[in-house]
Amino acid sequence: MDSRPDPTDPAAAPLPSGPPSRSEFLRTFLQIAALSFGGPAGQIAVMHRILVEERRWISEERFAHAMNYCMLLPGPEAQQLATYAGWLLRGWRGGLAAGLLFIAPGFAAILALSYLYVYLHELTIVAALLSGLKGGVFAIVVQALLRIARRSLHAPELKIVAAAAFAGIFFFGVPFPVIVIGAGLFGLAWQSRTNGPPVALRTTASGAAVPEFAASIEAHYSDASRIPPSGARLLRTLALWLFIWIAPLLLVALLLGADHTLSVMALFFSKTALVTFGGAYSVLSYIASRAVESYAWLSASEMLDGLGLAETTPGPLIMVVQFVGFLGAFRNPAPFDPWLAGLSASIVVVWATFAPCFLWIFAGAPYMELLRRNARLRMALAAITAAVSGVILNLTLWFAIRVAFTRQIEVTAFPLQFFAPDPSSADPFMLIVMLVGCVLVFRFRLGLFYTLGICMTLGALRALGGALF
Repeated sequence: MDSRPDPTDPAAAPLPSGPPSRSEFLRTFLQIAALSFGGPAGQIAVMHRILVEERRWISEERFAHAMNYCMLLPGPEAQQLATYAGWLLRGWRGGLAAGLLFIAPGFAAILALSYLYVYLHELTIVAALLSGLKGGVFAIVVQALLRIARRSLHAPELKIVAAAAFAGIFFFGVPFPVIVIGAGLFGLAWQSRTNGPPVALRTTASGAAVPEFAASIEAHYSDASRIPPSGARLLRTLALWLFIWIAPLLLVALLLGADHTLSVMALFFSKTALVTFGGAYSVLSYIASRAVESYAWLSASEMLDGLGLAETTPGPLIMVVQFVGFLGAFRNPAPFDPWLAGLSASIVVVWATFAPCFLWIFAGAPYMELLRRNARLRMALAAITAAVSGVILNLTLWFAIRVAFTRQIEVTAFPLQFFAPDPSSADPFMLIVMLVGCVLVFRFRLGLFYTLGICMTLGALRALGGALF
């Protein structure tokens, strides 16, 4: 057995000497954004590893609390979690910077690939180059899932909640808000029976206790996260971010007319931003049907191509809407040049999709911090954290099935409703890369960059072999 200490174990990581500087903060969140592959499970895994385990800027309890809130919101939960973390560390400026940095690499990548798609209409080489990366991300996701579960499921009742949440969402298609509400009610009932808060102490791999509220970590939080919320501040925040969200989109409609493609996109994607509960996957079928059948912005096969691009580029999966907007405006460009129309649509669609995310965080985070200090609600939040662990397991399996198998079988035998992999569609190369990634992470304990770099190299070799033979 390998006796070397795990470099990501909190007991092995050095305590930070003080709050992060502005440059260190920006570099770290840009690093998180550049490595945010693999959907919400992969993105949360990367964020957890860097912010909680490596940098130790945010405590485990604070991270789980923020994650619970972001899982409840409409929109991309990982981007909102990055915004929440940035707000904790450097106030609203930090939240704005972290949230924008999280989507910037994905926006640039999707924009470039959209141009290439229209020009070349063939991106199989790009997909092959990035396929190895997905195998490495799978290993990182599994590692994060195990660590989050080990630290949050510290009672048999919480393990039952996690198992029930996973079964409900994976096998029976229970909506995510229903799972969260049920877990919270269970936690309140459990608190009434036990009349005590859950244990807020975890242990490291070496068995040493680590207090969740270590002063060296708590000192990093910004003054903004310590200020009690007020009704006046809430109204100002709502007014400001509603204006930031809606005013540019109204200006587009006034300048181009309500029937122009950009105006229609602004309204459509603003509405979808309000109903994307449970992550991007829950609303993609609706977006695909309307974009393909109602508006004819692109074909069904092109929608699948766009989903593939979003899955193999950094950032939230919902960035596929940028690809949809680009193609729709490129084909309906008047009065612009097609390339300018595509760029304009990318900006409008991303604005309509992500501006509300900042509204939810800046308006709600102060109240969530207040609730965090309410002992009566800590048991309910502990149960919600356990349910989220089950949901992350569901996302992990969803990701693994679609990476390792090219086709899925829909099972709809009442009351079961889930997707199973088609064994005949297994991709041996991806299975090998996923196994290699797990060996690198769990056996050799390699860091994030080494693991992803080796798996990316395997993907590049696959692309090179396909090009030669």
